[in-house]
Amino acid sequence: MPEETSTPHGQRPRWRRDVALFLSGQMVSLFGSMLVQYAVLWYLTLTTKDGTVVALSTIFGFLPQAIVSIFGGVWADRHNRKFLIMGADAAIALATLVLAVLMFLGARDLWLIYAVLAVRSIGAGIQTPAVGALVPQIVPADRLLSINGLTQTIQAGMMLVGPPVAAVLYATLPLAAILSIDVVTAAIGIGLLALVPVSKVARAQAAQDGYFGDLAAGFRYVVRHPLIRWLLGLYAVVMVLAAAPSFLTPLMVARSFGEEVWKLTVLELSFSIGMMLAGATIGAWGKRFSRMTLIVGASIAFGALSIGMGLSTNLWVFYAFMFGVGVAVPAFSTPSMTVLQEAVEPERQGRVFGFFGIVSATAMPVGMAVFGPLADVRSVEFVLVASGLATFAVAAVALALPSGRRAMRAARDHTDPLSHGPVEAATEAD
Repeated sequence: MPEETSTPHGQRPRWRRDVALFLSGQMVSLFGSMLVQYAVLWYLTLTTKDGTVVALSTIFGFLPQAIVSIFGGVWADRHNRKFLIMGADAAIALATLVLAVLMFLGARDLWLIYAVLAVRSIGAGIQTPAVGALVPQIVPADRLLSINGLTQTIQAGMMLVGPPVAAVLYATLPLAAILSIDVVTAAIGIGLLALVPVSKVARAQAAQDGYFGDLAAGFRYVVRHPLIRWLLGLYAVVMVLAAAPSFLTPLMVARSFGEEVWKLTVLELSFSIGMMLAGATIGAWGKRFSRMTLIVGASIAFGALSIGMGLSTNLWVFYAFMFGVGVAVPAFSTPSMTVLQEAVEPERQGRVFGFFGIVSATAMPVGMAVFGPLADVRSVEFVLVASGLATFAVAAVALALPSGRRAMRAARDHTDPLSHGPVEAATEAD
């Protein structure tokens, strides 16, 4: 199929068809990946009962993505983003297929699983910047918030459906068979994306400095760009602090309200349903507010909800706060993604999303490295309240910074926050 040449968003023909194919492929591929994620975690946990093994699986599952995202962003700006996504999916599927065949033949070595987890993580490091930068190529600018909200809804839906389906499959099929399912879903995702015409982004300046030159230029752009620097910093710190309500709430339920499985299940459902409902509606009601208002408001909400959970003495009130956390996630991440897609030039979006991919892959593990041990010496309630208060402080500092005041003023006046600050100098320097 011939590739389309770049056209203004509003003139792209059949964009709804292209977006439907793209999101359908992403949904199918994500579902298969989620089945493997849960199945492998349960397999390692139940067969080894070794905390070190589980910790190593987490390292192999996240660290390569954080490292590769640095270069994945450069590749997304240099090459056709569609082919990068398809290639990464194909490599992940091939590695998963090899592991499935070896396990069918009786191989049970842990290093094989670690190796495939690393390959899958590398693929995610390539895909994440490419996906984030590809969306504005196929979606009209005035529909970005709606489509990003829909993407959040799909992810929340997979989080809601994935665990019970994975549990049924794990109880009835060997791990090798579940791995094979992921190969099939990846093939479907690749096939659907192949039907979407996407051109390589034309760069304003020919790439003559090599990959590391492009990487350095992307880093300078992020550092010198007031809005992007401010948003990246806020995103990073809020995500680190959000590790407490994200990962320690099951522990609080078990310690304070009982260890029954249904209580933990309702906790996860509360979060997933809140996230799914917010993602489905943010494209409509979110347009009533500025992007910056949503981002800052969601940051403050994270702090208030974390404190509320830490002070809760009633289980159902606790669930209500967890539902609120689920609502706050799309209210924070969807406008953040949309701001980047709207504000950053197309030829730089891959690198910018690469840096955000690093933050996404490392923020939660960093947060848990602090809050996890702290929860062993202090109560989870204390940790939740402390993280909430810290989130309030971060939001206050972010608003007090000149770049924060500029962003909020631009949002209030409905002007472009890019027009305030030394962005032109940073751009020309590259």
